[in-house]
Amino acid sequence: MGKELRFDDKVVVITGAGGGLGKAYALFFGARGASVVVNDLGGSLKGETDGDATGKRVADGVVDEIIKLGGKAVANYDSVEFGDKIVETAIKAFGTVHIVINNAGILRDVSFKNMKDQDFKLVQLVHVYGSYKVAKAAWPHMRKQKFGRIINTASAAGLYGNFGQTNYSAAKLALVGFTETLAKEGAKYNITANAIVPIAASRMTETILPPDVLDKLKPEYVVPVVGYLVHENTKDTWGIYEVGAGAVTKLRWQRAKGALFKGDDSFTPSAVLKKWDEINDFSAGSEFPNGSKDLLAIAESSPKLPPNAQGEPVEFKDKVVIVTGGGAGIGRAYSLLLAKLGAKVVVNDLGNPQAVVDEIKAAGGIAVADKHSVTDGPAVVKTAIDAFGAVHVVINNAGIIRDKSFANISDQEWNIIQDVHLFGTYSVTKAAWPYLLKQKYGRVINTASTSGIYGNFGQSNYAAAKLGILGFSRALALEGQKYNILVNTIAPTAGTNMTSSVFTEEMLEQFKPQYIAPLVGLLASDKAPVTGHLFETGAGWIARTRWQRTGGHAFNVSNGLPIESVAAKWEKITNFDDGRATYPENASESNAGLFELAAEAESLDPEPSPAPKDIGVYEYDDKKIILYNLGVGAGAKDLKYTYEGDDDFGPVPSFGVIPSFTVHAPLNDLVPNFNPMMLLHGEQFLEIKKWPIPPATTLLTELNVLDVIDKGKAAIVTTETVSRDKETGDAIFYNVSSVFIRGSGGFGGKTKAEDRGPITAANKPPSRAPDFEASYKTSVDQAAIYRLSGDFNPLHIDPDFAAVGNFPQPILHGLATMGISSRLLVEKFGVFKNIKVRFTGHVFPGETLKVVGWKEGNKVIFETRVVERGTTAISAAAIELLSNGQPKL
Repeated sequence: MGKELRFDDKVVVITGAGGGLGKAYALFFGARGASVVVNDLGGSLKGETDGDATGKRVADGVVDEIIKLGGKAVANYDSVEFGDKIVETAIKAFGTVHIVINNAGILRDVSFKNMKDQDFKLVQLVHVYGSYKVAKAAWPHMRKQKFGRIINTASAAGLYGNFGQTNYSAAKLALVGFTETLAKEGAKYNITANAIVPIAASRMTETILPPDVLDKLKPEYVVPVVGYLVHENTKDTWGIYEVGAGAVTKLRWQRAKGALFKGDDSFTPSAVLKKWDEINDFSAGSEFPNGSKDLLAIAESSPKLPPNAQGEPVEFKDKVVIVTGGGAGIGRAYSLLLAKLGAKVVVNDLGNPQAVVDEIKAAGGIAVADKHSVTDGPAVVKTAIDAFGAVHVVINNAGIIRDKSFANISDQEWNIIQDVHLFGTYSVTKAAWPYLLKQKYGRVINTASTSGIYGNFGQSNYAAAKLGILGFSRALALEGQKYNILVNTIAPTAGTNMTSSVFTEEMLEQFKPQYIAPLVGLLASDKAPVTGHLFETGAGWIARTRWQRTGGHAFNVSNGLPIESVAAKWEKITNFDDGRATYPENASESNAGLFELAAEAESLDPEPSPAPKDIGVYEYDDKKIILYNLGVGAGAKDLKYTYEGDDDFGPVPSFGVIPSFTVHAPLNDLVPNFNPMMLLHGEQFLEIKKWPIPPATTLLTELNVLDVIDKGKAAIVTTETVSRDKETGDAIFYNVSSVFIRGSGGFGGKTKAEDRGPITAANKPPSRAPDFEASYKTSVDQAAIYRLSGDFNPLHIDPDFAAVGNFPQPILHGLATMGISSRLLVEKFGVFKNIKVRFTGHVFPGETLKVVGWKEGNKVIFETRVVERGTTAISAAAIELLSNGQPKL
């Protein structure tokens, strides 16, 4: 496995983290160094809360587990509809938010005929609006820091539809459209957004899956994929991943080449039927787009074609059709065409539907007007029943736009789009459904958008609603099929009132709404060939769009699944071009493919268990503190450093580097040709995580490799250590150390280290006289004393060893020089929050050190010089003072 992927200094917000997958996320990130906000309302699977006490216990229990493992976490008990409060918890506790995992969810499973409006709305509120609210509150912090990672949780029910889950399917696919838009808007700010489609044992699956299957669906097998996607080194975005049972795959959209029609009177539903196979042909010329089809070239070709050949006749005699948004644009084109083909049309529109009705009647057709909002579906359908006694076809076309960048969108602009598009589609269809069931015949055409399929900048609300409609349609198609009710979805591109502001006059002519209507005419007829499908159309072109899934990779998870194993196989997981891609059409095919992958993996070697952590143990008391203080130049008269009975007794703060000597980086394994005599200490960063420093305790220290840099003839290895109080789990010291190893480069590694803020800051002194100078003449025995605190490198005591390193005599430890410098700085400025130094030159015991400093606000930049030789021992150095620091120790 590669180096450990960690999340130190990252703040993670996880919704629905009280159990199941959310809890597994929380424990993972807590163990990997992140600060975790554990959000859980504490409600039941159906969204019913058991009272504040129970809810708090759920979240608090996870927090307690994280803290006992040495991690950092706080609980939040707000509903996700108050996402701003959840993010506020993160800001108050940890100062920012880097990662959002929208995981909270509920179920309201019920057949469509028995579904109540509240069943539909509540699921949208929790899944869609809740995810929007949390991401929206986190977005400004992510943009400001130019880093963010967002995971939204979709479902196979959303991708493919699922019986009895029209509400849930709508919500889960809405989150994919939302995710794709966030990915596009966040790209310039280093904010990624991905959708995870997990199959994991949880409260939501334990009632429908047998125990032996649930055992293979442990949440822990999903977590590493999400962990990899939100790591700071992962740039993958706009992705959809199906994960479960140790199998990992990626999805993308595939669009058929499609069929092109001449845009004249011969472009009819019958002509569309004639070319049906061509519309659905993925064998050649298909695309894998991330945006709508470039239809301008197609529009130029259409007029040059011969008249369209006709298939079987398509007619609507005695059929009653409802067209929402039928007063203009595409809806008007639908209404006119279907009336021409014999339908009785209910033209619904909040504007002026009567004008279209008059057109239909003037042409000899039958129509009535309806001016109700689509959010009042029963009223719309009542118009059809009152006028014609039945309804056979529903074409959900009504829509509005409220385009706004995600940073500036308001809740009202979000909600009105969801209400009109998604709930309006549901409401009208729901009101018509009893009539369609009773007559065992129906056709429902719903309107998505390429903005929903692929996401679109400034349309997070619209994209979510439009792809939610596709999820709703696919689930509804499954419920309606046995009753001869067919449900399909189109994504049209046409010149309408909604597009007039972005299309030129020439484009509006080429993208006539009449060029959309023939496809809808076929799908709305008794000749409709399919159900549950998605079609893109515009400018006389029609093509089916479907999912393509990678062959992926499955892991033998008998020993668990480390995130590092996922990282190592990522290229295979995301490879669509290796000949193993599949095209799942429903949830059963999808799940079967994942389980088949997982079964094959059982013959593979198990993934290696994470290597046991090398835990360093350092126990200290007043004697060890005094010994260290003597090593960095304290004298017998400095009682606060050398006499345990002094009221101000304590260590020089640089004492925090000492516990890190108890763990060692595996340098032999990290770089070639490692020779300890060719190693030089490059830089050191120390942060005091808790003041005051305990006067006596036992510290447990863990080491992690942060970077291995190839400098050609040398290597730089950067490690971090966290030292925690054994009893409380509190972090006391945090160290980052860089070593320069001559002769160990040239291995083809990365050549540039990352910017880590104050850890790597250049700390260039200002061009003015220093504000502070202090000197200390080291003892010839300084190194001999300092080494007793734990750094036993013979370079500092053995003349023969020093000679091998080309030094005429043993040199003083760099950390001793740092300790002496910090002691002199503390005497002047008081205690510090952190200190960073670069070791520029060596010091021989007995030489005089001179520290010069420049105070810049809460920061003191300094250098340490060797007086006798006129050299610099420490440069690029600074201390950051405690904001509430004492003037003295």
